[in-house]
Amino acid sequence: MSNHKIEIRRSNVDKILLGAEKVFAEKGFAGAAMADIAAEVELPRSNLHYYFSTKTELYNAVLLGLLEVWKQDALCFETYDDPRLVLSSYIRAKMTHSRTRPYGSKVWADEIIHGAPMLGLRLDASLYDWAKMKEAKIRQWVADKRILAVEPSSVLYMIWASTQHYADFDHQVNILNEHQPLSDIQFERAVHSVTSIILRGIGLEP
Repeated sequence: MSNHKIEIRRSNVDKILLGAEKVFAEKGFAGAAMADIAAEVELPRSNLHYYFSTKTELYNAVLLGLLEVWKQDALCFETYDDPRLVLSSYIRAKMTHSRTRPYGSKVWADEIIHGAPMLGLRLDASLYDWAKMKEAKIRQWVADKRILAVEPSSVLYMIWASTQHYADFDHQVNILNEHQPLSDIQFERAVHSVTSIILRGIGLEP
């Protein structure tokens, strides 16, 4: 396959996955149809089936793709050692994706709320070791007295809950913001507030 065809394929797959995020978020897995997704991404249904033969295959691709994006957000745990820098970077990355890809966060939340029926054991294999590595880093910071004695998993849960709230409950956020999405300035204030609260909760100044 030529480089040009590879690029076209990659572009089409990315377009389909983003469109599918929106349709699955709005209609759920059961309510969504391949025809809905084809219409969303403005491709013939036959083209959609060329890349993903079934709705289940496409849904799983969306979920696993989201997991990889969130793993990329957490690379700061491996790149840096300073807890202030790591957590500030992680919170900003999570907040940014909540703003730019809210549908993806909603699809993920719906899957988890229902016990991960589609991901099943693949979720354990993909998530468990990854999360435990992050917890180990936080636990080491506690042991080195670089942060207060806290339960590492609780720190991660608080970050996930605080940052993904802006995606999963964006309609509520908009209502409380005079029925308007957060402006750039308001978004920066939200990032600063979430970061400050979490860092101060573990004994760090933002």
